[in-house]
Order: sequence, then structure tokens, then C-alpha cells
Amino acid sequence: MSAQANATTSRFTVRKLHPSLGAEVLGVDMRQKLDADALRELHDIWMEHLVLVFPGQHITDAEHVAFTRNFGEPEIFHQKIIRSQSVPEIFRVSNVDEDGILIPPAHPTAQQIALAQFWHTDSSYRANPCMGSLLHGIEVSRSGGETHFTNMYSVYDELPDRLRRQVEGKKMLHDFGHLHTISTLKPLTEEEKAAMPAVWQPMVRRHPATGRKSLYISPIYNAEIEGMSGPDARALIDELAEFAGQSRFVYPHRWETDDVLAWDNRCTMHQVTPFDPNERRIMHRTTIVGTDAVMAA
Repeated sequence: MSAQANATTSRFTVRKLHPSLGAEVLGVDMRQKLDADALRELHDIWMEHLVLVFPGQHITDAEHVAFTRNFGEPEIFHQKIIRSQSVPEIFRVSNVDEDGILIPPAHPTAQQIALAQFWHTDSSYRANPCMGSLLHGIEVSRSGGETHFTNMYSVYDELPDRLRRQVEGKKMLHDFGHLHTISTLKPLTEEEKAAMPAVWQPMVRRHPATGRKSLYISPIYNAEIEGMSGPDARALIDELAEFAGQSRFVYPHRWETDDVLAWDNRCTMHQVTPFDPNERRIMHRTTIVGTDAVMAA
């Protein structure tokens, strides 16, 4: 596809949103079935732009899940605290409960969701991390609540030699329980720890579809790097996250109602900007199950 700002394929109109990543895609109605050729074309666009924005998708949760199945099996989150009671494949990124009542900021659900304000990539704590995610903006905030995405291919390509030497060939611990050490959430129970044990993942991974290398970190789940002391590991994680957050790598998305965003968790990180906790924000996410272990580069 042409590198021009707007490009029309046989089925879709694609508008690039940032020099590093992100594209708006027109011509998709998520309520309608896509044929095999359209899916292949959409997949190629996704692999090129990493983050896709599909505006105006007035879909139900069931339609959201059905569209996700074009790309793989939807993950069911391992904790009930955020999982939808009616559609278990839906991960509720919401400060409103399922009865429509605003959740106070001190509530454990609100506290856990607020941790998305730190850079991360979804499900990196699984032995086979997820492939991608699709997030539907049902009620969007105007006081903040942007989602920022960073291109981890480019981050890796532009790492200074000093940082590159510290990550190449190394593994990092991805631990869901680390969330509970950087917040006031109560510690995980032994049963919860056993259900989602920590895993070591390569810090540089090779993408199974594109073959490209990217830096693979997820700071809200990371505290240990092999061969490093705890303080040195945490300092490196902080430095890598700061480097990855530079504007040249980052597409900031300001949500409109019924936007659906799809992103590739294998080569991006994301974070949410703060917003007024008294403003309703309801976002529903599906997560595409990963079928393979991370491929070290």
C-alpha cells in the first residue's frame, strides 16, 4: 500500500494517523460478515499500521465478540472483578458497574482499571501472550482518557547502544501479581497466584507474521530482569518505558463514541491518560488468545 496519507484498497479506505503507527479504516461494518479475501486484506493493513481505528461501530457486545473471532479465539479474563457477567469474553474497562452506577475511585475495580495509566501490553503474563485486542468506546470521556500507543518495532530499532546491550538476549519476568505491589490493591491470594503464575519472556521478540524485532516489555507486570539486581532492573524498566513514551513513537487517540480500536500486542504498548473519575467512561475490550510462546529474536 502506498505511504501516502490516504490510500484506497479494493475494499477499504485507509488514512494514516501518525508517522509511527495508527490508521483509520473506513469500509468495515462489524455487524456484517467479512469474506476471506477482505479478512486477508484487513490483516495486512493491521500488520502495516499496528493500530487500527474503526469509527462509527454501533455494535453490541455479542457482535464485538463475533467480529473478534475473525482473528482468533477471544480470551476470558481470569478474574471476575472486571469480566462481564453476561458476555464473559468482554473485559470491562469501565468506571461504571453493570447496573449503570458510577464506581467510586477507591473501589478495587476502579483502582485496578486506573493502573492502565502505566505503559503495558495485554496478557504478557501468560505463557502464550495474547495476539491483539479490540476496544469499543461506548461512553467516552472528555476530561482526558486518551489511549496512547507506542511502536515497539521503532523503539527497538532506535535504542541507544547502551540500552540495546542490556536487553538483547535477556529475559524479563512478567507477573500479574506485580500490579498489587505498585498500588493499594490487596495482595493476590495463593489460589489467584497459582491460577496465573509469573513467566519469563524474552526482552526482544520476533513477530510471527512480519518477522520484525521489537522490544517486549510491560512495565505494570515487570520487576525482574535475569542477571540484574532488583533496583537495577527497576531502573532499567523505568528508563525503557520513558524512552518508549517519546512522542515520535506514540499515536495518541482521542476517543469518539463507537470508535473501535484494534491493536497488535506483540509490537505495541499502550497507556490511558488520566481523566475526571466522576465522569462516566465505559469501554469494552476483547482480547485475542495467543497460540504460541514469544519468539526470541
